[in-house]
Amino acid sequence: MHDERPSPVRGRGSATNPPGRFEPRWFESEEDPAGAPPAETQVFVDATRGIIAHNDSPDVGFSQSINPYRGCEHGCSYCFARPSHAFLNLSPGLDFETKIFTKPDASRLLKKELARPAYVCSPIALGTNTDPYQPLERRLRITRGILEVLVEHEHPFTIVTKSALVVRDLDLIAPAAARRQAAVHLSITTLDPGLASRMEPRAATPARRLDALRALAAAGVPCGVMAAPMIPGLNDHELERILEAARDAGATSAGWVLLRLPHELKGLFESWLKLHEPTQADKVLSRIRETRGGGLYDARFGTRQRGQGVYADLLARRFKVAAGRLGLDRRHEPLDVSRFRKPGPKGLFDR
Repeated sequence: MHDERPSPVRGRGSATNPPGRFEPRWFESEEDPAGAPPAETQVFVDATRGIIAHNDSPDVGFSQSINPYRGCEHGCSYCFARPSHAFLNLSPGLDFETKIFTKPDASRLLKKELARPAYVCSPIALGTNTDPYQPLERRLRITRGILEVLVEHEHPFTIVTKSALVVRDLDLIAPAAARRQAAVHLSITTLDPGLASRMEPRAATPARRLDALRALAAAGVPCGVMAAPMIPGLNDHELERILEAARDAGATSAGWVLLRLPHELKGLFESWLKLHEPTQADKVLSRIRETRGGGLYDARFGTRQRGQGVYADLLARRFKVAAGRLGLDRRHEPLDVSRFRKPGPKGLFDR
């Protein structure tokens, strides 16, 4: 019998390239991706005219953010941002991790927005959608340019990343942290390097993320761990061990998020499970449904980050107990917005 399951694509999280939800028609090659050359990354310029995104969701703790990239080479199989590529008439599958849109003008746009008379300073979050330190950043340095502007004008910021590349910018982050204007969180999904290589093929290994936490903590940067996403039946048994390893590396706070599967991600993640974790797939999908009212996702505010039901409640209790035992249940001090200086025609306005 012919096996219709897709074959893994070397170095990529998705093995398929399904159409986005807005496509009236779609043409797909019959060529087996496993026999094709490795999927190469293509880089495009995002012609955005604004750089700060504003947010009023009650589920997250920030009101404005910057995403230097659209799409992400890390290729995380579970990434909730994948469906955003459908707005570009591209697939949330392989397209999301191979067709990356960059914002090379980000630092100039940021300075322009900060200078607006009506602008009110509040911390800017980097890494809320796609990773600001994905592989292209090593060469393009767009995130670094953004940090240079924020530090120059003493504007507070937070960073969430899966990349050890964040330590490259300690010369900017550490002085900002000393002024109570910076905090960094490393996202650690698993401590198993084999599972990480399948789930997050181009992200830093778990060991390197812990090394980054050590470097940040040693430099005096308030840092934390995001045990995210917790995937019922796959990595959730590691929750306490992730928190303990992060605490030992210098983390002083922690958070967690339940797996989210919006829009096309439901099918993509199910395909990934059946390809990479075939013996666990049915159990994982069943437990996800236990936390999502019988479906694979519930988008309602208040439940989408944590889920509901007995299994979700157990995860929440386990996190609360472990974070308390490890001293990770403390919140970082609020970042200081009082020092912000607007860019002006002659450099900086007076404070």
